[in-house]
Amino acid sequence: MKRIILFVLTTIVIISLMNPIIQSEQFSRINKSSDLPSSFSWRDIDGINYVTDIKDQSPAPTCEAYGFCAILETMMQYQLGEIYTPDLSETHLYFYAGGTYKAGGVNVIDAANYLIEHGVPDEGCYPDPHRAFDYPFESLDGWENRTVKITEWAWVDHDMESMKTALIQHGPLLLTMPVWMDFYYYKTGVYEHKWGPRVGGHVVTIVGYDDSQECWIVKNSWGKGWGDGGWFKISYDEDFIAQWYGPGTGVMQLEGIYGNFKPSVPYVQIEKPIYSKSYLFGFEFKKIFNKVDLQSSAARIFGPLKVKVNAENTEKVEFYIDDELKGTVEEAPFIWELDTTTGLHTLEARAYNSTNQSIDIVDFYSFF
Repeated sequence: MKRIILFVLTTIVIISLMNPIIQSEQFSRINKSSDLPSSFSWRDIDGINYVTDIKDQSPAPTCEAYGFCAILETMMQYQLGEIYTPDLSETHLYFYAGGTYKAGGVNVIDAANYLIEHGVPDEGCYPDPHRAFDYPFESLDGWENRTVKITEWAWVDHDMESMKTALIQHGPLLLTMPVWMDFYYYKTGVYEHKWGPRVGGHVVTIVGYDDSQECWIVKNSWGKGWGDGGWFKISYDEDFIAQWYGPGTGVMQLEGIYGNFKPSVPYVQIEKPIYSKSYLFGFEFKKIFNKVDLQSSAARIFGPLKVKVNAENTEKVEFYIDDELKGTVEEAPFIWELDTTTGLHTLEARAYNSTNQSIDIVDFYSFF
């Protein structure tokens, strides 16, 4: 009898000592038979936000690739235990996995399988040109050495317990959903479909949930100007949210994320000009003359402009116009005086260090 009492007391002590660990690592230890927490978000794991910033896919139908990369970027930071804002190439994943703008997207199964076999490189291998049409594409040579991959993926059952458990155990979830007209006008609060016809399908990323508001917390890829700073909440009652890809599909989890999380490559970003903006003698304002060419997102430039580039881990930046080298700057600040003819052009900034290179591009229409 004494041995039994001693065993029980010892067990209680061990459990009480382990309790803080269980609480701080609940997302990795939970199972379906356990009590789920009333709220959870990858934006707040012990006070740390592992989700990367809102991006903008416009004007291209590349939501599937943006949804996948949002998951990978979150888990890359979580697995390394640091916030370093990784940036993966959505456009690479979209095109290389078989997506086309003409077809209006890429199959999520094809994209997930591509992540298993090939992975996706960083944005510096293939930046998003924000074009709403198909065009010849190619990532930088050596992109295969800069990729992040997964070991497997799986569909998640369409019930709250399964989705919550998968979210906590495996990371953010890919969600397919139909889009209704009223969704375009969402600003804040918990979205519930009220009015308007169905206008298409969409892919987004669930990063959390909140039982007090009975909603999922979701990251969109329509820029910070849409919704609640690019985010939205959708009601648990919206049973249609996972039905776009058919019964048994629609919510996907990724597993076994691995690869080159922090490649030793230059970082380069064209800060001026940027897509969907206009510039008058260097001053930036909202885009005008939307119909001067077929490319609605191209920047509009009136008068002279100094190109401004943010570059790190970089020894020099080369500036190309329509694939022709026009200038080189070998130290910060990386600023270059734009000199070109009237018409539609592509600006490319190519940054180099001792072993690698990265690029960024922007299309623009020059009026002078």
